Amino acid sequence: MLQIIAHAALLAGALALGACGFADSRAPVPEFMRMKEAEQPPPEAPPDVKRVVREQIDVVFLATSYPREVHVAPPHRELRGPGWTACVRAQLTSATGTPLGVQTYIVTINGGKVVDRRRADADDICGTETYEPI
Repeated sequence: MLQIIAHAALLAGALALGACGFADSRAPVPEFMRMKEAEQPPPEAPPDVKRVVREQIDVVFLATSYPREVHVAPPHRELRGPGWTACVRAQLTSATGTPLGVQTYIVTINGGKVVDRRRADADDICGTETYEPI
């Protein structure tokens, strides 16, 4: 009886270890047991920020803000993702029609599309960038 319990325990242990699958690529096991690392996509080429902002101006600014004198800075690789960021400045008007003056936004571009935008803070690099009109 004890022998049957011992065999059952060994079989259960072997099944449990077998179910673990393969070790990750950095595990200290033989090469054939390691999982292959996922291939990273090649880095995206820098986008043409002028063209992207010109074509997607309604994504960057509200249509009711009537953006004028739009200028863009060169793109920089996104620190936390695969895309690019760029600073965009424009003269804007408020919803009540009063001028807001020059407002600066940071846009995130991925795959040639503006995927995010936010108002630039004092901590951002937008104050030191060189801008060109679109």
